[in-house]
Amino acid sequence: MTKSQRALRLTAQISLLLALAATSAFLLLRTYLTDNDKVFRQGEITEVVQQGPVTIGEVQWKLESLEVYTQLVNAEKKKVDLEQPAGSVVIVAKASVTPLDGVKMSDSGFTCAAKLRDDRGNVWKPESPYGLGMPTNCSDSDFPFTRNKPGQVAQIFVVPESAVKHLSGIQVEDLTEFRRVLMTR
Repeated sequence: MTKSQRALRLTAQISLLLALAATSAFLLLRTYLTDNDKVFRQGEITEVVQQGPVTIGEVQWKLESLEVYTQLVNAEKKKVDLEQPAGSVVIVAKASVTPLDGVKMSDSGFTCAAKLRDDRGNVWKPESPYGLGMPTNCSDSDFPFTRNKPGQVAQIFVVPESAVKHLSGIQVEDLTEFRRVLMTR
């Protein structure tokens, strides 16, 4: 075999090896790269916005404030009943929420929820205390929402005190759009 034939053979073998490696990498990653549902279920944030507004699922959200309290009291300075373990604090995320055309609404409102998220990947679901003096969900019949008009909602979270310095903001999501948006403060 001559040197040119050896070089040609070696080039062909390397090309075949690279093609096989690229094909196997594509086949391994294809399900991950195209499976939006799986990526969504793993908790990945798809967008980050500074306070908003952001429209997701025919509802427009805007983060107004994110405040830390040792305990909650209402307008009459009475303690709001909320299960709060020792070493925890209460986070009140006030948001402006606007139900847009197309959102399913009943007489008492519609379904909306935000979750609190920190920079370590922890996520907290909102609590529903009674007697706060403002709505803690979008279906509170004492504070009705009107389509295409903004309303205030206070999402209440109980978190360990050590997590406060790591809080990033609130996240809203829609499974049908495979979107999870983090609104930072």
